[in-house]
Amino acid sequence: MPISTRFSTLGRRALLGSALLLAAGFAGLTPAPAQAEATQVRFARNLGLGYLPLYVMEDKGLVEKHARAAGLGAVTASYTPLGNPTTITEATLSGNADFGAAGVPAFIIAWDKTKGNANLRGLAALNAQPAYLNTNRPEVKGLTDFTEKDRIVVPSVRASYQAIVLQIAAEQVFGPGQHARLDPLTVSLAHPDGTAALLSGRTEITAHFTSPPFQDQQLRDPKIHKVLSSYDVLGGPASFSALWTSAAFHEANPRLTKAVLAALEDAVVLIKADPREAARAYIRIEKSKLGEEEVAAMIAHPEVSYDLAPRGIGIFTDFMARIGSIRNRPADWRDLFFADIHDRTGS
Repeated sequence: MPISTRFSTLGRRALLGSALLLAAGFAGLTPAPAQAEATQVRFARNLGLGYLPLYVMEDKGLVEKHARAAGLGAVTASYTPLGNPTTITEATLSGNADFGAAGVPAFIIAWDKTKGNANLRGLAALNAQPAYLNTNRPEVKGLTDFTEKDRIVVPSVRASYQAIVLQIAAEQVFGPGQHARLDPLTVSLAHPDGTAALLSGRTEITAHFTSPPFQDQQLRDPKIHKVLSSYDVLGGPASFSALWTSAAFHEANPRLTKAVLAALEDAVVLIKADPREAARAYIRIEKSKLGEEEVAAMIAHPEVSYDLAPRGIGIFTDFMARIGSIRNRPADWRDLFFADIHDRTGS
């Protein structure tokens, strides 16, 4: 059955959001001028628990709370879920979103491409979590078992967290210069659609490099097994996702930007203190059918941490600069982030 007939409700919503933003036009690399101390702030985010602080911010009205405390009056925050990190970047560049949230490699590519013009930079990391490469083919035990008949879903080919980790893994397995060995097998789909395709077993999709909660949903099916974890490839925990904005918005809205950072801090505190309430927030926003206890267990998993300090950024920037995915190699993680978090212990 063609993949296009198997879109989940969440996937259709994500793609509809993408289409609406694309219709607005993303040709320019310079974002629309931001008005000083804006009365609204718009977030474009990817899907899943890697973006849980934003779900909590939305559910609890935390940006609005901190904007009022900063004397900004009634500020409205809106959140658009999108399943493709490239579209999220384009939304911030076109002025259709003030902040973008996606995987760290997509953020690094955005920083590199806009250096010297729109100057997208990070406000904070969002969390560290493992991403699993799952398959429905029992004979696939490692990367060498994939063939030209396989198709591996990633959120965005050659740009997403999963796509870059797969390239790092390919080089580790196949040798220097072989980072793109599996690229011809990859296809771009939002996580819900990739999950539906993998579980169906009736499409050309045989593997999905995804993230929580989608990887956990997949592994409940006895026909699905894990091939590898991103932590295996990276040598341990590293930041999975980040939140960024343009230099123009940051400079024109200093108090609002600080309110967003304070809202993130509050969200992380709540997630750590009460995973069940964080799970309820996620379920409410997503209208998810997952159980509260199940989602809370994913949030509190010992390999998952919610922390605004960027970690392992150099692993990605060094690799991406070496293979030519980015032109500018930062000397330090602070080169990619605004000074608001330069006092954090990052790497």
